[in-house]
Amino acid sequence: MDTQVDKIFYFLVLIFSIVIHELAHGYAALYYGDTTAKDAGRLTLNPIKHIDPVGSIIVPVFLFIIGSPYMVGWAKPVPYNPMNLRNEKLGTRAVAFAGILANLLIVLIFTLLIKFGSSFMSVQMIQMSALIVLVNLVLALFNILPIPPLDGSKILASFGTAKMREMVEYPRGATMIGFFIVAIFLWHFLSPYVFNVFNFLIK
Repeated sequence: MDTQVDKIFYFLVLIFSIVIHELAHGYAALYYGDTTAKDAGRLTLNPIKHIDPVGSIIVPVFLFIIGSPYMVGWAKPVPYNPMNLRNEKLGTRAVAFAGILANLLIVLIFTLLIKFGSSFMSVQMIQMSALIVLVNLVLALFNILPIPPLDGSKILASFGTAKMREMVEYPRGATMIGFFIVAIFLWHFLSPYVFNVFNFLIK
């Protein structure tokens, strides 16, 4: 596909992938007894309900403009109340894991499609499937980093005290600092490994 078309498709896949990521958080919370996301109307595939102006639009478009080899982003976090979960520690862990697992499930599905369906797929379909794999792989590995407010920090905190869980659920000044650290780490260290894993999966 044309490079510009690639990136536009990448952007669209990114939006729906982060929506699915947030939906997974919401349904995990609902499974453990918290209806906050459901009551807020966030258990929907409608992207308008989930789009964050900065994380879903400005950051991906900026990365597109500067010619970044990958785009990352985030949606508005699905609201949930840990106090409503039947098991706060286990439920918090499950909610945090759910988004990452949703992205990894998409990676698995489209990797298998490429591996076993390439004989009847067009080159364009294979390229589109590969982009879906890349987007979701980036999101999964991005979110697993243990830096607030990413999911990895919540998973780690779920093994600690209630105070630790509160700090990562509501990270005041740490939020922007955390994302700044993540951006540097991702650009200088993680991205080569992401592409190595990606190349391994689709070959």
